[in-house]
Amino acid sequence: MTITATGDLIIPLLGTPSAVGLARTLAGARLNQWNCRHISDDALLIVSELVTNAARQTPHEEIRLQVSRDVGGIVVAVWDASPEIPQARPLPEVVPDDLGAADGSFEDAGGRGLPLVQALSSACGVTRDPKGGKWVWARLSP
Repeated sequence: MTITATGDLIIPLLGTPSAVGLARTLAGARLNQWNCRHISDDALLIVSELVTNAARQTPHEEIRLQVSRDVGGIVVAVWDASPEIPQARPLPEVVPDDLGAADGSFEDAGGRGLPLVQALSSACGVTRDPKGGKWVWARLSP
């Protein structure tokens, strides 16, 4: 774990499911230090989604979480070595009859994280890293 001179948090993680909890814990502590409790729930959900996606793209390889702040707010960014750009799946319309779906379709919740990230952030995107891989990021306004 590195804390830069500007207070940014940079954490190398192993792309496993347990990385999500560790990332949330450390990001939450940093947000508390910055007195950003008012956006921490949204930020931690974004951390969970982006770290989960990176771990799925590059299982058991290094991923990196960066939590930064500037005058525009908080930026959560996650790097992984995969060149594949994430694509948001369209969200299906859910009607009350679907809630008891016996065919298991309601249980298929995968692929819905990026629309959540888009909804919770003021901006988000993907930036290719010149050294390889990509950064998937989201900005939360103060």
